[in-house]
Amino acid sequence: MVQTEAMTFLPLPDIDSEVVEIVRDLITIDTSNYGDDSGPGEALAAEYVEAKLQEAGIECERYVTTSGKRQGVYARIAGTDSTRPALLLHGHLDVVPARASDWTVDPFAGVVQDGMVWGRGAVDMKDGDGIIVAMVRAWARAGIAPQRDIVLNFFPDEEAGSRHGSHWLVENRPDMFHGVSEAVGEVGGYSLTLENNRRLYLVQTAEKGIRWMKLRAEGQAGHGSFINTDNAVTKLARATAAIGDHKVALIETPTVRDFIKALSEALEIPLSFDNPEEILSHLGPIARIIGATLSNTANPTMLRAGYKHNVIPGEAEASIDGRFLPGHEDDLMRDVQALLPEGVYVEDHIHDIALEAPFEVPLVHAMSTAIQAEDPQGIPVPYTLSGGTDAKALSGLGINCYGFLPLLLPPELDFSAMFHGVDERVPVSGLEFGARVMDRFVRNA
Repeated sequence: MVQTEAMTFLPLPDIDSEVVEIVRDLITIDTSNYGDDSGPGEALAAEYVEAKLQEAGIECERYVTTSGKRQGVYARIAGTDSTRPALLLHGHLDVVPARASDWTVDPFAGVVQDGMVWGRGAVDMKDGDGIIVAMVRAWARAGIAPQRDIVLNFFPDEEAGSRHGSHWLVENRPDMFHGVSEAVGEVGGYSLTLENNRRLYLVQTAEKGIRWMKLRAEGQAGHGSFINTDNAVTKLARATAAIGDHKVALIETPTVRDFIKALSEALEIPLSFDNPEEILSHLGPIARIIGATLSNTANPTMLRAGYKHNVIPGEAEASIDGRFLPGHEDDLMRDVQALLPEGVYVEDHIHDIALEAPFEVPLVHAMSTAIQAEDPQGIPVPYTLSGGTDAKALSGLGINCYGFLPLLLPPELDFSAMFHGVDERVPVSGLEFGARVMDRFVRNA
């Protein structure tokens, strides 16, 4: 008889015992990232992670990037087979800001209520940090060694483009990533319960690229009471309205094609890329994310002009959040340029790449096996993330990147609203499920 992974794998009985406590502790450390380096930074969270690893006997380095408050933690756990390339598990320690008056609970109290851990970072992504820390601590207690070297890195500054985090490390500390061939981080592995009660687990194999742009309109400055046919504000308003109202073309990438195929099979109904409304109608709130991966997008987000009510300014600016699918950046820029009236110019603000990694590989097979050991009805499927992660920086080193930090979610939870949302929360049982799945996955990856 052939011996299977399920027969040889011995789960650790305490693998999920600490994860909720660690996630709660991390939430109570305010690491809000305002995008201008005015926030508290990640130093206190890095100190906490360092202490938790060292307490378990895991050697690690707490490092500083561009300033004393921009800190992270690095560790390398030796595997039993030194001939294999290393696997990187990565998370980020920063969170987006939260205004307490908008929340039902204190966003930085780590409250457990209604079977959920509440707080800023509960989903993005102190849950993932907590799962990884809890997992390797359990390994240390049990004397477990993974099959291959496992590299851990808890980055600063992911929420503002990673310039003080993973991008800086790739440029200045490439030694941290020596021998790494694959990386696993956010945003994937979470469950989506369909209308027929089948569960998909969305494994992120692709993510859109970022092209944040500034529109600059030039015109004739003058008195607000005069007739002005060369008004920069008017030109800018026309440009932003044209971009915001533009109906973008659908683009079927390999990952999107494979997702639709898997969804069609799970629902046992034919679905066509040419009918996106029908596809999205079966996805509930996650349709927000999936819908944004069927095309490029460009959304006006900020406007700036003028300095006095009765003065027509000679210049006006707008911010455009552009996102492009793998291989389709030129299409995005052609669309934007074609919509600009005379006297309006586009400038780059932040630019980062799109990613697409293969699904039919041993690493993803290990993810699938781990999911199905805990949820035999679970169906892992590839999908594209509409946002961006630290994977963009890592891919520059030739590392294949995936999003997989598993969570079993209740069907009624609007998970997509948790990202950067008010009352962000994650199920206690989902965190414990995630710790068990990650343990099985990483030890067999």
